[in-house]
Amino acid sequence: MNIAKLARPEIQTLHAYEAAEQVEDTVRLNANESPIVSAVDHFRRPLNRYPEIRPQKLQRALAARFGCVPKKLLVTRGSSEAIDLLVRTFCRAGRDSVLTTSPSFSMYRHYAEVQGARFVEVATLAEQDFAIDVDAVIGACEKTTRLIFICSPNNPTGTTLPRDQLEKLLQQRGDRSAVVVDEAYVEFGDVPSVIELLDKYPNLLVLRTLSKALGFAGARCGAVVGPEAVIRMLSAVQAPYALATPVVECVEDALQDEQLTLAEGAVARIIEERNRLMREISAFDFVKKIWPSDANFFLIEVDDADKVLSRCKEHRVLLRHFGGNLEDCIRITVGSADDNNQLLRALGTLKGQKP
Repeated sequence: MNIAKLARPEIQTLHAYEAAEQVEDTVRLNANESPIVSAVDHFRRPLNRYPEIRPQKLQRALAARFGCVPKKLLVTRGSSEAIDLLVRTFCRAGRDSVLTTSPSFSMYRHYAEVQGARFVEVATLAEQDFAIDVDAVIGACEKTTRLIFICSPNNPTGTTLPRDQLEKLLQQRGDRSAVVVDEAYVEFGDVPSVIELLDKYPNLLVLRTLSKALGFAGARCGAVVGPEAVIRMLSAVQAPYALATPVVECVEDALQDEQLTLAEGAVARIIEERNRLMREISAFDFVKKIWPSDANFFLIEVDDADKVLSRCKEHRVLLRHFGGNLEDCIRITVGSADDNNQLLRALGTLKGQKP
């Protein structure tokens, strides 16, 4: 099975940009770089020089963290860039389709529309806790469905696709579709990453990010993990020098053992706060339902979403409302203990608590 054959023909033959040679301890007069070093340049690698076209040390560090070999990982500007690269690589405008579930992360639709790919959604139901019906996903696939995006845990519902159901999807689609599992929130649940399935399923791709568990949303650093042939194509499509030197160095520092230990502790505290918030919010009589969550957020249904949002905003707390089939649902991100207490005080001004 070789899902690289699903890529656009012109991408399969695309050659990566060839950057000027970079060799340490040499006089570099081959890349049109400036000899001027700025007074505000305090980085290990001078900013007057281009960064590596692909940051190899960072690639190795991320591969070690995510449990794969480096050649099967491409470092991206957040996992959002990885979504863009995948859609541009696999989908021919006006001919191929992208499939996902609904509700889910809106950027799958966005990049499909940018590329001119048909976008197919398979609805999940609130009364079934937004569980994904894999048979329905398989049934909705078209002959030209190149990519299937599964966000697990899902944004905004917090639900995780069971491993056996994912394997069923991988087996059924075989070399007809690449199945992309977006694991942006995987550290907040108790289910391990599906990266361990890569050797078993050549049609599997996995997205990871440092935005959530490491608190590095501002650094814009993530990764796509998958078959080596696919990673090579994605690298050819990605812009040269995609990761800036300051980002590379701060992420390298964040991936040191001591910092990762601190991050694990922070994730544990967020999970504790998530459970506390869900418990305390469930006591308010205007809250109709709280769905279980494996993420750093959870979804609630209320009597009047606009009223809740307005009151919280008055107390300088912003929540997320999606509308559509989530009309009276609100997604609440778990903040610090102080942030969460401010939210609870704002909600407490609305109505009483359940008896």
